[in-house]
Amino acid sequence: MEYTLQAMVAEHLDQVLAIERTFAAPWTREMFLQELRLQSDISDARVAVRQDEVVGYVLCWYVADEVHIVNLAVHTHWRRQGLARGLMADAFARARARGARMATLEVRIHNEAAIRLYEGLGFRQVAIRKGYYADNGEDALVMLKDLEPGGGT
Repeated sequence: MEYTLQAMVAEHLDQVLAIERTFAAPWTREMFLQELRLQSDISDARVAVRQDEVVGYVLCWYVADEVHIVNLAVHTHWRRQGLARGLMADAFARARARGARMATLEVRIHNEAAIRLYEGLGFRQVAIRKGYYADNGEDALVMLKDLEPGGGT
């Protein structure tokens, strides 16, 4: 699938929010706007665009020598086509360029498809955050990936 990666801007938000609404606890427009104001400082939001349609996005935070993957989402019509892997590879490359040595994320403990994706990208399970998700009290699995040379994609 052909797409381009671009910095997320306010003009993308209607399409980003349409994707976000497929989740149990979607982010609001205001939450994304706050991230866009922080971009290049501590927050980095990128969209995958195919023929003027936002088909996926990734949002990262930079803290010390790590990148925290805050959001990764792909439009339901474009899942299982390598788009999430492409977004993550871009996030890893951008993080390495900023000096990040590791990547972290939280994922719902019952989201088996996402866990398999992250494990396939070299993440390992390191902890569980009990009751992490406010919408239903579900636990989060904390995952970590080494971004040092040899750390994979």
